[in-house]
Amino acid sequence: MTTKVLVTGATGFLGRHAVPILRAAYGPDAVVGVSSKDYNLLERSQVQAMFDDHKPEVVVHLAAYSGGIGINRAKPADFYYINTILTAHVFEAAAHLGVRKLLYPFGGCSYPADATSPIDEGQLWRGYPQPDSAGYSTAKMMGLVAARSYRTQYGLNATTIIPGNMYGEHDNFRKEESHVVPAMVRRYYEAMLENKPFVEMWGTGKALRDFVYAGDVARTLPFFIDSFDESGPVNVSSGTSTSIRELAETIAKLVGFQGEIRWDATKPEGQLVKLFSADKLHGLGLSCATSLEDGLRSTIQWFNAHYATAGDGLRL
Repeated sequence: MTTKVLVTGATGFLGRHAVPILRAAYGPDAVVGVSSKDYNLLERSQVQAMFDDHKPEVVVHLAAYSGGIGINRAKPADFYYINTILTAHVFEAAAHLGVRKLLYPFGGCSYPADATSPIDEGQLWRGYPQPDSAGYSTAKMMGLVAARSYRTQYGLNATTIIPGNMYGEHDNFRKEESHVVPAMVRRYYEAMLENKPFVEMWGTGKALRDFVYAGDVARTLPFFIDSFDESGPVNVSSGTSTSIRELAETIAKLVGFQGEIRWDATKPEGQLVKLFSADKLHGLGLSCATSLEDGLRSTIQWFNAHYATAGDGLRL
């Protein structure tokens, strides 16, 4: 049985979903969550101190510097440097300090910009990621290189997973940094509060994406810790297709916005189709089954309850 699980980035988006799931699986006293307030993982000595203090048997490495496309465009070097160092330091320490298992997620943005949907794991190295976020996504995908390298040289049992387009409670709702779901939730919520007659969206709404509820991703983590001993990666997503128009209409309905949704087809809408294959996940007997509407309803209820802090651009 696992005696100690250490979760880095425990106060981040996925971390806030993961820690309760892991405590339910291994016991409340067996799981320790840490954040940048506890240790600066950019400093090698702080990484060493974290391992010395907690002596983990399992590490779930969620700590990352992440954000939406706007902030990635503005600070690509920061995203590359910080995520590269975070990955390197934690893998190096885990390999030398007796960790039994290291679990490391990175995003679907690491796939090539021209990957063919549904995107399976074999396409990862077949091209360059979307340039706007390449600093972040290439740094994160080095976790797979690290997992395979440290497994070969030191026997570290490291596994990588690739969550799809996650959404849910505790997401980043800050205006300049949020991804599509939290950005829409905030936009329609504030339009509803201000009684606006319409909201304008870029594109036609025809672009297709798949979205995965963060709670579903968190529920797969014990399996990958205890029952999967390969480097991966494994896509962890719903495998379902949703148009941006359907997403916008569903969020507007759940928020209570009754105005018009106007689509500006002269504005860009990104890649027309980007979906993730969940075949490998399903082959392991796992699935991410929360419906989009149910997941969005929970997300919006949480945002409503935390609007004073989530809605004004402050970190929770």
